[in-house]
Amino acid sequence: VQLQASGGGLVQAGDSLRLSCAVSGGIFSRYTMGWFRQAPGKEREFVASINWNGARTAYADSVKGRFTMSRDNAKNTAYLQINSLKLEDTAVYYCAGIRGASIMRTSANGYDYWGQGTLVTVSS
Repeated sequence: VQLQASGGGLVQAGDSLRLSCAVSGGIFSRYTMGWFRQAPGKEREFVASINWNGARTAYADSVKGRFTMSRDNAKNTAYLQINSLKLEDTAVYYCAGIRGASIMRTSANGYDYWGQGTLVTVSS
């Protein structure tokens, strides 16, 4: 299973951005998907997750109300909509998958598949 994250870039504080995670080599609808991020000098942290049909989502407290995770099973792609970007959102964003349609986890250790990451840089 391969995960390809994209959509990062250099943006200004207050802007919006949508990250995408394209999945290939597996049956996408069987996976719970998640997004994590790692800022310079910090540990990787959970951002959001979504179950197989999008009926259940979970978010880190730090992003609730600004981040929205979604998925399109027909396109084998998960998304992370980021609004009102802040300087502290600067990080490499990773998408990840769990072999389990409705297993919701916030620990990186609980994910089976990982993408390569996409860099989001927020400037003032």
